[in-house]
Amino acid sequence: MLRSKKILLIIGGGIAAYKTLDLIRRLRERGADVTPVMTHAAAEFVTPLSVSALTGNKLYRDLFDLTDEAEMGHIQLSRSADIVLVAPATADLMAKMAQGLANDLASTLLLATDTPVTIAPAMNVRMWEHPATQRNIATLRGDGVRFVGPNDGDMACGEFGPGRMAEPLEIVAALEAQLADGPLKGKHVLVTSGPTHEPIDPVRYIANRSSGAQGTALATALAALGAQVTFVTGPADVPPPGGVTVVPVQTAQQMLEAVQAALPADAAIFAAAVADWRVEGASARKLKKSKDGLPTLNFAENPDILATVAQMEKGRPDLVVGFAAETNDVIANATAKRKRKGCDWIVANDVSPETGIMGGSENAVHLISDDGVEDWPRMPKDQVAARLAARLAQALS
Repeated sequence: MLRSKKILLIIGGGIAAYKTLDLIRRLRERGADVTPVMTHAAAEFVTPLSVSALTGNKLYRDLFDLTDEAEMGHIQLSRSADIVLVAPATADLMAKMAQGLANDLASTLLLATDTPVTIAPAMNVRMWEHPATQRNIATLRGDGVRFVGPNDGDMACGEFGPGRMAEPLEIVAALEAQLADGPLKGKHVLVTSGPTHEPIDPVRYIANRSSGAQGTALATALAALGAQVTFVTGPADVPPPGGVTVVPVQTAQQMLEAVQAALPADAAIFAAAVADWRVEGASARKLKKSKDGLPTLNFAENPDILATVAQMEKGRPDLVVGFAAETNDVIANATAKRKRKGCDWIVANDVSPETGIMGGSENAVHLISDDGVEDWPRMPKDQVAARLAARLAQALS
């Protein structure tokens, strides 16, 4: 899938730059032609000689290099690739991209390119969570920049949290999905998945038994058909898929905000099992047993994410698909839900404990639309996903 594809690799100045050496090797194994660009800060972490030797191509660093400008000006360099990959994308480099700054070769290439851009962020967790970085992330997503990661984990600085650069094979999978030819190429599909965790106190929360397996399978199947997939996921049991933009969340409110930030989209599939209620005024301290009896929990209704998107007056996706997990009167309840929410399709299933579907590896669904009800046989969740992705591709064609 990457054979003969031209990749312009921009290496930012962070400790995660060491991973780019393995990334280059993985890309070359798959037949990609990698042209490297390094910021001056990147050279503090990996040597230009190593990068050039692994890519087999000339390395570019200086904006005002007369020889480089004569042989291949920065404008031509920025447009000669099939894709521009920034790995690692530091907070500084992302800020330059978001604000349209161009004070070195890397930022100038990113401003001048008309080629799709994918970035693999890497930075300290506090930098990632800073409001300024979050504003830049929203701007870049709105500009069509694709994200791979960051992952949660231990940092070189000793802290833990989101900010680790995605692993090389994750980045490779993302590029393969982005460059894949298929019926959904050029389409943006939003998928929600997993449960939400609604806090009671710092150690307890309300959730459900969703594993996130069906949503993950759907995102994988859509990416395989060439779609650009934004995957908004709660804390699922299964790992997120490769080749998609993963947006991790915890609560229903966070999921709604992430969904709204990811729009516009050509289609939206709401496979997440969102908690209907949250505890109003969750305690900032762990609740203790008391002689006064059991604590009183006051509940508030969570936002209805499916209805919010399905009933949008402007910017509504062309196709909105909801899921209905029921334990009785499955088709009747799901049909009523589709009408009440205003979505185009409902994928309904019976999650009674005896079915083994909730948290299991198989699913048996009913696809409800204007055309009526389709009863699908029980099958593995990846097959359900492939079938639904094919139907979605047909509907968007």
